[in-house]
Amino acid sequence: MKEKVDAEINQLVDRLTEEQTLDGSWTYPFETGISTDCYMIILLCTLEMDDEDLIDALVSRILRKQGKNGAWKIFHDEAEGSLTATVEACYALLYSGRRKKEDKEIRLATRFIQRHGGLKEINMFAKVMLALTGQYKWPRYIPVPVKIILFPVSFPLNIFDLSLYARSNLIPILITADYKFSRKTKRSPDLSDLFLQRGDDGDWEKELNSWRSFETPFQRGISSLIGLPEQLHELALQRAEEYMLNRTESDGAFYSYFSSTFLMIFALMARGYSKQDPIIIKAVEGLKSFKTNIGKQTHMQYTTANVWNTALISHALQKAGLSPSTKVIDKANQYLLKRQQMKYGDWSIHNQDVIPGGWGFSDINTINPDLDDTTAALRSIRSFAGENTVYRQAWDRGTHWAVSMQNDDGGWPAFEKNVDNTLLSWLPIEGGGSMLLDPSTADLTGRTLEFFGNDTHTDTYQPFIKRGVKWLLQNQEKDGSWYGRWGICYIYGTWAAVTGLAAVKTNSDHPQIQKAIKWLYAIQNQDGGWGESCKSDIEKKYVPLKVSTRTHTAWAIDTLIAAEEKATPEIEQGISYLLETSEKDDWTTAYPKGQGLPGGFYIHYHSYEFLFPLLALANYREKFC
Repeated sequence: MKEKVDAEINQLVDRLTEEQTLDGSWTYPFETGISTDCYMIILLCTLEMDDEDLIDALVSRILRKQGKNGAWKIFHDEAEGSLTATVEACYALLYSGRRKKEDKEIRLATRFIQRHGGLKEINMFAKVMLALTGQYKWPRYIPVPVKIILFPVSFPLNIFDLSLYARSNLIPILITADYKFSRKTKRSPDLSDLFLQRGDDGDWEKELNSWRSFETPFQRGISSLIGLPEQLHELALQRAEEYMLNRTESDGAFYSYFSSTFLMIFALMARGYSKQDPIIIKAVEGLKSFKTNIGKQTHMQYTTANVWNTALISHALQKAGLSPSTKVIDKANQYLLKRQQMKYGDWSIHNQDVIPGGWGFSDINTINPDLDDTTAALRSIRSFAGENTVYRQAWDRGTHWAVSMQNDDGGWPAFEKNVDNTLLSWLPIEGGGSMLLDPSTADLTGRTLEFFGNDTHTDTYQPFIKRGVKWLLQNQEKDGSWYGRWGICYIYGTWAAVTGLAAVKTNSDHPQIQKAIKWLYAIQNQDGGWGESCKSDIEKKYVPLKVSTRTHTAWAIDTLIAAEEKATPEIEQGISYLLETSEKDDWTTAYPKGQGLPGGFYIHYHSYEFLFPLLALANYREKFC
């Protein structure tokens, strides 16, 4: 077995080494389905920008993803397809002019949309996009006023009670909704046949009902503001505009996210900006920079994942035996060093008196650090920090920042501290707490503990570690698993939790670790691997994929390696699965292993198919060979 493991490790190391770019990073695609492709077409057509080659390329990819029933899916085993994704695709294809209503693809899509409730049943974000482009009527009354941006942080409900993701998307929506802004062109298609009733042009009842209970606190907040209503209204719009502009990156994108940048462009036009304004032109160019190639197809990424890929791969290569002094590791760490963030961002609202020092997710990100990228980058540069003063300073700042971000409940969030206002947690909107809040999660808490246990002098951080362990043990699922917010899903969360607990010396015979191990053994497939469906994320319980994937298998094996004292038959079977599927290339390799929003969009990290099997094999060799 050892010879085969060595050979596979060497093969994976060679592959990853060869695919490193000149700047030291890895640029594997951050693939999120077709929505961003559709929105790019809709944006270019609405702004009447001439980029027909890009539109052609995106149309080609969209059409390749259509199912035989006319629908588009957001993951392989989704029942019939996604209504929202199908509406987005149908609209983009028609707007592009490359397809007409009488074409087979559109007729099939239309039939699917009508059979599943029409435009009224799509998600809120898609309704906003349709309203912005003149296809859906804005609601007459908006229960969330733009003046919320004027509420002080001390007010019981304010804009900084929302997660960064929710805030960055909601603020431009509030501007456009306030103006009831929309823009149609001569090229705009007619989507009226996608409403089930003639004369119907919009229904926001589901969305409005979710927020109506907040009307009283909103009104109370507005009444506490000092100034004339008209002046306060204009001031709120100005503040909202400034919020967006002050958080655009050097490429013009707002927070390096596709959706928030898309919305910002319309919000600026609502504020009177010309579609030819340099800020809008630069924002569009920023979105274009997210373009990547997947095979022979063009895809618009939601963001880039260069920092995340680079930190994880560099660490995995070092675990596999590459010396930190090798050129590939040196280049990777120099890249990471340059991406450490030195600016105060929104994270400092709830975490004052702490100097910056975290890392973000994308290549261009400078103001939006997160815990996962920070600890991943620190793992990678650890061996440099003991000898090099520059790296030592980066290490100290990053570690101090990561510690300071621990929530009051003992767990760790993704982006911002203590953004878990219970007033918002029960709202029945798409994504729920996953979109609106940034609470402690098992995956972030577990991975942060794993970092402190394996890569730091743990005595220094014992009070923080104890609180983190307590949070994890209190938040285990009844079946023994943990829910992972940023991966799919219970296997991911359990991997993070158990490896974290093991790293900080929680005994492997602890009843809760034993319960997690038994759960993993119980869900192992006959071929020795593991696989989990994106449906787990929607149903909030483990749903098997019924086939194995290399990434899920690597997470499961790595968990068992951390918890078991010797190689069990189940671990050996999992290792054999990884060795036997080294060249596997089918729908399971492209199946999403990351999540963005439950039931909304999922992420295929192309790097995961290589780096996590490499990490699991390296850990297996180190402990059992």
